[in-house]
Amino acid sequence: MQKNLCCVKLSVQPSRGLVDEKFTILVQNTPPGFQVTVHALHHSEDGHDWEAFAHYTANNTGTVNVSEDPSLGGTYSGVEQMGLLWSLRPVPGSTPWLRMRKMNVQTPMEFSISVYQGHQTEGFTDQAPLAGVVVERWYMAPGVRRIPITEEGLTATLFLPSGPGPFPALIDLWGGGGQLVEYRSSLLASHGIAALALDYLTPKIIMETGKMVENDYFEKAYKVLEQHPQVLGSRIAMLGLSFGTSMTLKMAVYSEVMKLRCAVCVSGSHVQPVDGSVKQIFDYFRKNSGKTHISEENHMVWRDLLLPIPTDPAFKVDVGHLKCPVMLVVGEDDQNWPACESAKDIKEMMERAGNSHLLTVLSYPGTGHLIEPPYTPHFRASTYIAVDTRQKVVALWGGEMVAHSRAQEDAWRKMLVFLRENLYGGTYPGPTLFSHL
Repeated sequence: MQKNLCCVKLSVQPSRGLVDEKFTILVQNTPPGFQVTVHALHHSEDGHDWEAFAHYTANNTGTVNVSEDPSLGGTYSGVEQMGLLWSLRPVPGSTPWLRMRKMNVQTPMEFSISVYQGHQTEGFTDQAPLAGVVVERWYMAPGVRRIPITEEGLTATLFLPSGPGPFPALIDLWGGGGQLVEYRSSLLASHGIAALALDYLTPKIIMETGKMVENDYFEKAYKVLEQHPQVLGSRIAMLGLSFGTSMTLKMAVYSEVMKLRCAVCVSGSHVQPVDGSVKQIFDYFRKNSGKTHISEENHMVWRDLLLPIPTDPAFKVDVGHLKCPVMLVVGEDDQNWPACESAKDIKEMMERAGNSHLLTVLSYPGTGHLIEPPYTPHFRASTYIAVDTRQKVVALWGGEMVAHSRAQEDAWRKMLVFLRENLYGGTYPGPTLFSHL
């Protein structure tokens, strides 16, 4: 190593923070005009390695500030403060069609940030970096409590924010892949909202009975929240993504038990047999499986299953009867669900019914189906195992990396504002951030 390179300094601040918190990367003490590659490496829980990298040229003081300086190439280009996270991709030679998801939220995601001499594109593990640091990204802020819930036959996890409470709360529903997915709920609790991650497609009770849950399963979850001493029982919302949107809209309109303060529906639709159970909705989708399109790369495109949007009121939730505010988050390149067409029809239905003042629509060009918390890498397609068929396929989600990443950041910020306004009513105490501790 050249003598004048032995003192290159790399700093990342904060080195420990929430996953939706920005960090600042500084490279210092290089020669003026020196070319460097800043590299991120993450080893995921399922044993796969992910990387991102960007090429920079130091200024006349021998400094690179990733927040201000443009990347000249790599996995992203231009001024992108968090590009090293949202452009992460599997290292060369990895299993194809992977998707990065945090399963154990009680441990951090660790990222090794390193700086290399010159503009490199490969072979990072074969050479020594000029400097390196490890940063931690958490879904759970200090003091957030994780409580498994098994009462009433539920398979769920409640995340309570730090502090004495009681807190407003929401029920968090994922989509057709099933499983108990906790990372979004734990991040919401880190921002002051108690969140119940609910497994409704693969819960223990299904394993015991062999039958899919009925609609009262969601009402039981609502009652558990309503009666919890750390929850404000009159301030409960529902959040659904994909198939979770189907159940969120159904319960918001038709349940006589659930009195929701608001609802957030991400990448979903109101199209379903309105009198149907979870199983009957799946059966309805399966009946339309002939509309499945297979792309040139042999990826499954399912958005046409619910198109055209039916005119028969028996096959779409009567959103004209919604009594709580609802936010729709739509990716205009969603290849999995007809979220765009559904949002348009929902808007028209609510305008005719006179309750469109309750509707907020966030619609994002170049954005796919999997609209996740900020800085989550974009996956245009990934391996998917459907709950009902157990068939392993590659699903096309859609989206373009930069546009999708921008949408995730914007939608998350606006969703938090929407939830706080409707759940806290202007009394929100402020988020918990590591960098403030």
